[in-house]
Amino acid sequence: MSSAQLETFLARLYTDRALREQFLNDPEAQARHAGLQDHEVEALAAIDRIGLQMAAHSFDHKRAAHSARHGVMARLIHWIRKRFRVKRTSESDGRPAD
Repeated sequence: MSSAQLETFLARLYTDRALREQFLNDPEAQARHAGLQDHEVEALAAIDRIGLQMAAHSFDHKRAAHSARHGVMARLIHWIRKRFRVKRTSESDGRPAD
């Protein structure tokens, strides 16, 4: 049960709300539609549905927090560079980029 297809499908279940809702309504049909093998379909049909929803909610929350932090940091860096006229540096050696 370690196929790349299964891992991809699980990742989509955690991140794609529409797919997750369809899966929760008919797990076997969605798993078969994803091209999973019979033993993978059976395992997914027995998945802890509440745990799936809780994990997906947690991942959504973490992604949103990460995006918010990244946006704030990017704006702060831009402001600092503009305010203090700091030139970008080459990431490899720390010298100002040309």
